[in-house]
Amino acid sequence: MIPEGMPFLVDDDLLFEDGPSAPRPASVVNRWLRELPASGAPAPSSWENYARAVKEWVEFLAEHGIGLFDTRERLKAGLSRYAEHRAAGPVRARFAATTWGQHMSILSLFYRWAIEEGLAAAEPFTYRSARAIFAGTGRDVRVNLAVRRTPKPHVTIKYLEPDFIELFRKGLRGLAPDGSPDTGFSGREMTRNAAIGDLALSTGLRLGEFTHLLPWEIPALPPAPTAIPIPFPVSGGITKGRKFRTTWISYEALAGLHDYLQLDRAAVTDGSSWRPPRRWGEPLQVSEPDERGGQINGVRRSWGSLTPAERRRLVAPAGGSCLLAVKCDGGPFTAWATVFERTADRIRARFEPRFPHVHPHRLRHCFSMRTLEYLVTGYYRQAAKLVRDTDADAALVFYLTKADPLLVLRDLLGHSTVLTTEKYLKRLDTTRIYRQAYETAGTEAGLIEEEGTAQREAAAEFDEGVEL
Repeated sequence: MIPEGMPFLVDDDLLFEDGPSAPRPASVVNRWLRELPASGAPAPSSWENYARAVKEWVEFLAEHGIGLFDTRERLKAGLSRYAEHRAAGPVRARFAATTWGQHMSILSLFYRWAIEEGLAAAEPFTYRSARAIFAGTGRDVRVNLAVRRTPKPHVTIKYLEPDFIELFRKGLRGLAPDGSPDTGFSGREMTRNAAIGDLALSTGLRLGEFTHLLPWEIPALPPAPTAIPIPFPVSGGITKGRKFRTTWISYEALAGLHDYLQLDRAAVTDGSSWRPPRRWGEPLQVSEPDERGGQINGVRRSWGSLTPAERRRLVAPAGGSCLLAVKCDGGPFTAWATVFERTADRIRARFEPRFPHVHPHRLRHCFSMRTLEYLVTGYYRQAAKLVRDTDADAALVFYLTKADPLLVLRDLLGHSTVLTTEKYLKRLDTTRIYRQAYETAGTEAGLIEEEGTAQREAAAEFDEGVEL
């Protein structure tokens, strides 16, 4: 009855049964963890975070003689000491404000569940009522007062400006900023890294999504370059919430993927003897693959039915892993966070000291900002009109010329509602995009002087706090 990948707690005495008078805390936590898939946390990647957060809280309380389901006064005292421990305790125990907030949210969910189940009489948290408003609609919410204050969201979530995006793309290719080979870099697999980096920037896929793509899920390359984006289906087996969606990809990025598939990837996978480690489970041998699915150990399966863990065990007909990105021995490559961070470190050390850290999700933010800019300025609408009479996807052309920018971005990012997209965009600097679109359109129509923007910015610089 325990889902694959579900963590569970074990007491020091290695006993699992409940005590004579009351359930063991570990037994209660394990029951809560088992119910997570049906209570709003279906993603296996989040289960371990939930388990660790509660485990560390239980251990801290035990060290200070406080029970997991103690009185409210004692739990509040324990929470106060725990907050001090995580903020100013030993360096290895300290939490950033965001991590602390995540842990408090998890503990709050656990205690509310325990109270509803009659297993706890109190919780350590105090709440205040607030009203959240999105797009003119509001709802009442409870705000946990144990959460630390953090900077405004748009300050902490960043994206790369266009010039930094180009620096990053060249860095993945082993090139210097001027496009010449970086003689101080001796990395490998640059074609692979460049293809996957462009894929992430051009599609907005999450790390778990582009890491577990299969070669047969990559769309065919159009016969001729096109200015409008190319639809890119994303299987429900790898998406957040297991919901199928369609994003898009540029012709340039898709061409780079096909070059990698046909040359570098084929060279290391054909005839490879790679097999998944025994700890992963038995190999899943693939035959007769196509864009929808294939024979897996003799049984026809769709790609959408395969989880990320199962995809890592797939063995291709000609040998090697079935994941899109592979290592030199034909095995699956998944360490993209390391590749992106090392590329950013090299750029920062050798060429541009201001270059930021780059984690995979930052590329998703870059896609969001670039796509919103294109949608707001009408770039895609103009491109769609140019190819209306060609062999381009007629439905996509209609979509680009008619749909609202936020609705398009909602579908591409895989958000269930446009309210989520609005909340997401509040964390990014979208004001600049709309202002630039307004000023560009006004300049082209002759309603705004071309030098007006620069003059206003210069005036503002000299007007602020100047004393003669």
